Amino acid sequence: MHLTGLMMNSPLLISGLIRHAARVHADQTMVSRTVEGPIHRTTWRELEGRAQKLAQALQALGVGPGDRVATLAWNGFRHVETYFAVSGIGAVCHTLNPRLFPDQLLYILNHAEDVVLLTDLTFVPLVEKLVARCPNLRAVVVMTDREHMPQTTLPNAHVYEDILSAQPGGLQWPEFPEDTASSLCYTSGTTGEPKGVLYSHRSTVLHSFGISLPDVFRLGERETVLPVVPMFHVNAWGLPYAAALTGTRLVMPGPRLDGESLYNLFEDEGVTMSAGVPTVWMGLLAYMRQHGRRFRTLNRVVIGGSAAPEAMIRAFQDDYGVEVLHAWGMTETSPLGTACGLSPAIRTWPKDQQIAVQRKQGRQVFGVELRIVGDDGQALAHDGAAAGDLQIRGPWVCSAYYKAESTAHHDGWFSTGDVATIDAAGYMQITDRSKDVIKSGGEWISSIALENLAVGVPGVAEAAVIGVPHPRWAERPLLVLVKAPGVEVDPAVVLAHIAENVPRWWLPDAVEFVDALPHTATGKISKLQLRERFKDYRLAADCVER
Repeated sequence: MHLTGLMMNSPLLISGLIRHAARVHADQTMVSRTVEGPIHRTTWRELEGRAQKLAQALQALGVGPGDRVATLAWNGFRHVETYFAVSGIGAVCHTLNPRLFPDQLLYILNHAEDVVLLTDLTFVPLVEKLVARCPNLRAVVVMTDREHMPQTTLPNAHVYEDILSAQPGGLQWPEFPEDTASSLCYTSGTTGEPKGVLYSHRSTVLHSFGISLPDVFRLGERETVLPVVPMFHVNAWGLPYAAALTGTRLVMPGPRLDGESLYNLFEDEGVTMSAGVPTVWMGLLAYMRQHGRRFRTLNRVVIGGSAAPEAMIRAFQDDYGVEVLHAWGMTETSPLGTACGLSPAIRTWPKDQQIAVQRKQGRQVFGVELRIVGDDGQALAHDGAAAGDLQIRGPWVCSAYYKAESTAHHDGWFSTGDVATIDAAGYMQITDRSKDVIKSGGEWISSIALENLAVGVPGVAEAAVIGVPHPRWAERPLLVLVKAPGVEVDPAVVLAHIAENVPRWWLPDAVEFVDALPHTATGKISKLQLRERFKDYRLAADCVER
């Protein structure tokens, strides 16, 4: 017999996060470097009041429940207000990635059928080129004040601060079912058109709890967190929501993400934790080395988006005393799936063995489950050796793509497209993307492992490995390198370093230097573009020892 518990049925809503922050952590500050230039300071109490006015302003513009409201904006206080205002009235906050090509943005705007677009000053010229081809768009709000409002050809353009000041405030956040759609993010569309992932209030609140845990992001009101990851990348990995939940102090970097600008904000504002992709940390570390800087308060960084190279982990920890938390996720998983916190037992191991674990993407966060399956769809052993298709399920994993006819799942699990191992302690490691894996003579070679080893060689700024045709082995690895400025790199030295750590038949057959590697809109190396560039590359038929 099923016995129902006698608990109140209170829906999990995003408005509950900001309402909690405004009451329990009312005077906690949020610092933003604005597009206009000055540093702006607010509190959770003030932010909720302004979010309520923005919600009223959007309703006055005709935004209703279920309507999609787009943003083209950097990390700043107005963007945070928009997160809570849009979702708080039952509409859908749709973050647009300005690093996408205009045609991709146009496709996404029209596919989502956005009715209002809020844009930072930076992107006004871009929006001017798009709006005429967006029939559903009724209004554009420029996220600035009257003083900084530019001359624009935008039809029906509004000034953010003007529409807020016209409202009385004091909005009572409405209640609705927790499975109501809250926000929308599109994948970068590396294969086919971008696909929309539609999050719910329930999934977002549960994800906020999950990432705040002590062995995950370790959030709380004594922490000061600077999200380098943009708010247009899977909702800044959920940090604005989790900060409201926990009362965490946020420092928002605005458009300036260079090493010097980030370092100055870290130091000026006493940042204790930050999160971002490896390319950003490369720039910061280069600035630190060049100018002999040290961190005063920063004690940990979260690295995700792509694999953290061992050299980067060691640089943060050994040179600057900053703990690295490796994490993994994707747009379809809200995004966090794993975090690589070291267990107490592992912390007693020799440092090199700890680093070997830290290079993995980590253990599943409570709320999601992971498994790996073989080509036959059968689950594989979690022994750290068997590699298979990585699959995930849980309350913040998408069940289907927005407006898609078919489900994104098989047997209740979402197939990530990653190839991975999971060891007996639960630590998962991505060995490749299924479409990027190099299959040489029927055996898999991990491009990620080779790339991580290559960037460990002094003078190598970036590395990418792709498979190129081979007359005997079908395909073999080609190593493509970017040298640090003013440094010479001997390819033989790079190959020798790799050879010490991998089977001989994994060793790349050739090394090519380029001025820069192509990157996707989310900062990952675009293997698609790289393969296109080297599609006619031919290797000799020399025998590879096995």
